[in-house]
Amino acid sequence: MEVTMSKNETFQNGFKRFWKSMKKTKYLHLLALPGVLYYIIFHYIPMYGVIIAFKDYNFRKGILGSEWVGFKHFIRFFENPFFWRLIRNTILINVYQIIFVFPLPILFALFLNELRDGFYKRFVQTVSYLPHFISLPAIIGMMVMFLSPTDGVVNMILQKMGLPTIYFMADPKWFRPLYIISDIWQHLGWGAIIYIAALSNVNPELYEGAVIDGATRVQMMRYISIPSIMPTIVIMLLLRIGHIMSLGAEKVLLMQSPLNYETSDVISTYVYRRGLVYGEYSYTTAIGLFNSLINLTILIIANRITKRVTETGLF
Repeated sequence: MEVTMSKNETFQNGFKRFWKSMKKTKYLHLLALPGVLYYIIFHYIPMYGVIIAFKDYNFRKGILGSEWVGFKHFIRFFENPFFWRLIRNTILINVYQIIFVFPLPILFALFLNELRDGFYKRFVQTVSYLPHFISLPAIIGMMVMFLSPTDGVVNMILQKMGLPTIYFMADPKWFRPLYIISDIWQHLGWGAIIYIAALSNVNPELYEGAVIDGATRVQMMRYISIPSIMPTIVIMLLLRIGHIMSLGAEKVLLMQSPLNYETSDVISTYVYRRGLVYGEYSYTTAIGLFNSLINLTILIIANRITKRVTETGLF
């Protein structure tokens, strides 16, 4: 009885502390409420529909009334002749993004941090942010114009140099390079914002002490700036790794054509075709669930590795 009473008292004291803390920060919680509601309504409640991955969904019968088929749709996807092509293309583009796109905003932020001219620094930042606000259809339209085999600027230069013209947008070999290059151009400045913010929190006295000790700009960058923002880099890298099996369909669909399917067809575009065009909701839900489970597994493994190596992780 005494043990029970002590447990009840502990629970009551804990609840009182929690409630007092909530009262102190009620405006902060109120500010966070729209975001919490958004995730509950549009991310957690729809999870109920995941069960159609294990059913042969029929619109008339509804989710609960549809026939249970177990892992039928998963097996169908694994036996699909395009399974390995979809996996390969999705992973390769994401790996290229991690190798080429991910480090560049970090380098850009580090170099920008070295600028002392306030006006020039702000000008460069503003110019680098602008591509992020250009819509994807406009960016792909610009690429089509510049890379046109008939009157595109790039092919006109190639002709002047005596080289053959290239139909870039239809050549499977050029799909991934064009995707990555356009990603760098669009997201370089915007992606650097978080690292610029992290660098602004570095104690200026560290740099002053390094100057007195005779350190060069490169040495200060290597031994002060990079270690100071390393936790931010690790967190951003983990978030990127957590999406290694996911790739937005919008840009791929805009750049895609039957001629470059060999390198451009990814899981998201396949899901779009089978789900929205052909109405195979159970099949595409199974693919999406498989995709999410792989992403979660990779994220957990990567998080454990980074925690052991750097003592920084997401959880």
